[in-house]
Amino acid sequence: FQSYALYPHMTVFENMSFALKLAGVDKAIIREKVNKAASILNLTEYLERTPKALSGGQRQRVAIGRAIVRAPKVFLFDEPLSNLDAALRGQTRIEIARLHRELGATTIYVTHDQVEAMTLADRVVVLRDGLIEQVGSPLELYDRPANQFVAQFIGTPSMNVLPLSGLPHPPKVGQSLPEGGFVGIRPEYVELSTVSGEGYSATVDVVEALGAETLIYSTMENGLQIVARRNERSSLSAGDHVSLLLDQQHMHIFDRAGKVHATAR
Repeated sequence: FQSYALYPHMTVFENMSFALKLAGVDKAIIREKVNKAASILNLTEYLERTPKALSGGQRQRVAIGRAIVRAPKVFLFDEPLSNLDAALRGQTRIEIARLHRELGATTIYVTHDQVEAMTLADRVVVLRDGLIEQVGSPLELYDRPANQFVAQFIGTPSMNVLPLSGLPHPPKVGQSLPEGGFVGIRPEYVELSTVSGEGYSATVDVVEALGAETLIYSTMENGLQIVARRNERSSLSAGDHVSLLLDQQHMHIFDRAGKVHATAR
């Protein structure tokens, strides 16, 4: 669970063995299963500690260990990383992926974090208001979203979605364009040029230099905002005038209701 749900007065060993103890399992078998789970989760040296003496990541591993000792056919993770800080989330995400690989059990993982979904899942089910929007592998959802909701939910930064009516030059995607529709394009397929007369004129608002990549936020002349991702560092700064070139080979066209109308790829 998100909140770990550990018994604060019990040691790590007692927390992990409690369900087996209630089921009347032999003490020797209990110790064997707990020691095996603790070894998998790197908790062996913490078995005699209580939860208050553990970090958030360690507590979450104890909660996972409590489930492992019961040898379930299916694991259900309910936002297990939400209470952890950013560094622990990354570390625990790797541990959960390794654990799934080693145990081989079916795992259903509920999360609002699309990075977790993209990095952990074999298949992703995107839900909205209790309904399934799309099912597929992470990259299928990224490359071929079924609608505008999935397109903007998957990917960081999210896909740029612009009204077709706001583009002076309608994109050429080989199909008729829907009235009142939208065009979507990932930030990595937005090129910037300092040569005027090409593409769409825009003014740079913010440049986020992240080291390995650069995110450039700009506003077009008609007020539409768009973000571009570059894998190299940029000399651009706020206030610079640029021309935006949208790669028409990677455009997605959505109708007025947000359903996919055409995908250029």
